[in-house]
Amino acid sequence: VPFVESGGGLVQPGGSLRLSCAGAGDSVSDEIMTWHRQAPGKAREWVATLFPGGATFYTDSVKGRFTVSRDEGKNTMYLEMNSLKPKVTAVYYCQKHGTTTWGQGTQVTVSS
Repeated sequence: VPFVESGGGLVQPGGSLRLSCAGAGDSVSDEIMTWHRQAPGKAREWVATLFPGGATFYTDSVKGRFTVSRDEGKNTMYLEMNSLKPKVTAVYYCQKHGTTTWGQGTQVTVSS
C-alpha cells in the first residue's frame, strides 16, 4: 500500500487525537492528499484535502476542529482532531487524490 495510517484509538468526548499518514510506497510531498472516513454502516466520506501549496479544505462538520498538515521531511501527513464528538467515530483513511488504492485505515472511537 502506498500510505499507512496510524494514531487512532479510544478517546473520550472532548478529547484529541493526531492521525498520521506515512508514505510507504509513495510520497506525500507535492501531491494533493486527502483524508476520508467510514463510520459503521455508512459509506466512506471525504473529510479534508491538503494541497501542495498548503491550502486546506474540510467538510463542514469538522471545520474549526480538525487540522491537516504535512511534514515532507518525514514523508507524513497528519490530521489533528480536537473537541472530538462520538459522531466522528469511524475508520480514517488517507489517499493521494486521483488514486483508487486504500490502506487499512486507523480506527477512531469517541466514547465515554
